[in-house]
Amino acid sequence: MTTPATVIVVDDDAGIRTVVRQALQRAGHMVRTSDSAAGMWKLIEEGVGDVLVTDVLLPDANGLDMIPLVTARRPDLPVIVMSAQNTLSTAVRATEQGAFDYLPKPFDLNELTRTVQSAIESGAAAQQPGNGTDEGDSLPMIGRSPAMQDVYRTLARVIPTDLTVMVLGESGTGKELVARALHDLGPRRTGPMVAINMAAIPRELIETELFGHERGAFTGAASRSVGRFEQAQGGTLFLDEIGDMPMDAQTRLLRVLQSGEYTTVGGSRAMKADVRIVAATHKDLRRLIDAGMFREDLYYRLNVVPIRLPPLRARRADIPELARHFLDRAAAEGLPRKTLDASAVAWLMEQSWPGNVRELENAMRRLAALARDEQVTAAVAELWIDRVDSTLPDSADSKAAPVAIGAASLEAVVAQWLDRHVAQSPALPEDGLYDRLLAEFERPLLETALLVTRGNQLKAAKMLGVNRNTLRKMLAQRNVEPQTGRRST
Repeated sequence: MTTPATVIVVDDDAGIRTVVRQALQRAGHMVRTSDSAAGMWKLIEEGVGDVLVTDVLLPDANGLDMIPLVTARRPDLPVIVMSAQNTLSTAVRATEQGAFDYLPKPFDLNELTRTVQSAIESGAAAQQPGNGTDEGDSLPMIGRSPAMQDVYRTLARVIPTDLTVMVLGESGTGKELVARALHDLGPRRTGPMVAINMAAIPRELIETELFGHERGAFTGAASRSVGRFEQAQGGTLFLDEIGDMPMDAQTRLLRVLQSGEYTTVGGSRAMKADVRIVAATHKDLRRLIDAGMFREDLYYRLNVVPIRLPPLRARRADIPELARHFLDRAAAEGLPRKTLDASAVAWLMEQSWPGNVRELENAMRRLAALARDEQVTAAVAELWIDRVDSTLPDSADSKAAPVAIGAASLEAVVAQWLDRHVAQSPALPEDGLYDRLLAEFERPLLETALLVTRGNQLKAAKMLGVNRNTLRKMLAQRNVEPQTGRRST
């Protein structure tokens, strides 16, 4: 139920003021508007308003800079910030300065009215202002798409806390960048940030890597070793690819999260774990739990605040900005400076990028190094990006790079499959064995063709030696998505 209130709306754009005023009035609120910080301040001093909704860039002031002044004058007045500067920096600064919430433009009017209602019902004073600065150029995350705005808003709320965060997303989406932002902008920024990749360490060494070991703890332990928990003391510990952690190490990690203490391998003295935990994975932990490969109680301990990063195909509007950023970075590292013309930008946005941001970055570095002209066209981008075989995607759903095998080897594989599933079966083979075997072979063939051609059906059809209409029928029959080469659910 809506609680009627008086809302101050401040924006120098008359159109936005009108639209917001009408939406709030339809929700039952009284609305007072201003096109400047001076007009806003006059209303505040007069005691007008139960909620303040203000833009960041005003003709006579910065809306974010005004929040501490508003809070000092009217501590009971919640401030909602709206801005077209849709960066992580804006979201973080809005939170640091004490804003009740941050809405990136363009926003949904229903979301605005819900946020205003929440501000009214909360009755909470804005937080004390922080001392953050505008670090937009130094922040690691780029993108202004709606999908990234959701990430920024969650980050802005959780950065000032010490809560455990689980970062989910396909490989190459930037999970480590989220961990870095949580550390660099959070209360533990003066401490160390230590990362460990569970998939890159032999399973038998993970416990000693995490917790360290004492001299003589096992054969070859000639001296005491400091583990990652001890290295990260007072800072942040980033547990990357947590889904690859063996079960015995999961049990020890759970005890640490429950008690806040740990012991080294071979040690007996309990040590305090003064670290913030950020975990990440590209795997479906729920499936691992069902398969008995991941502890459900550990999942709940780690999944306090989940942040899901969108794949690049879900934020195509960010591709131009990302591509230019990577070209600028390549130039700063000494590679030739390159720019993208409109056709190149359009071509990049059409690609599926199964390797996500990491694949795009590698592609831009390749263009910087190999393209002759300073300005890159679509034809040049397609030439250099398509002709490199080593850029197979590195996403959670992608397949491994196809291995060239001879006809005899393929025949042996098929024969082995038939022997295992048919010849050794106690029951007679089911009907339709030919079609079943054809499906087993045809589906990965279609997936691979779309994979290496990045979803280009014309090229995939040519590679397979069929026409495009035939390819489309095959894709539909085998439940393969035409754009991504993944199996439909």
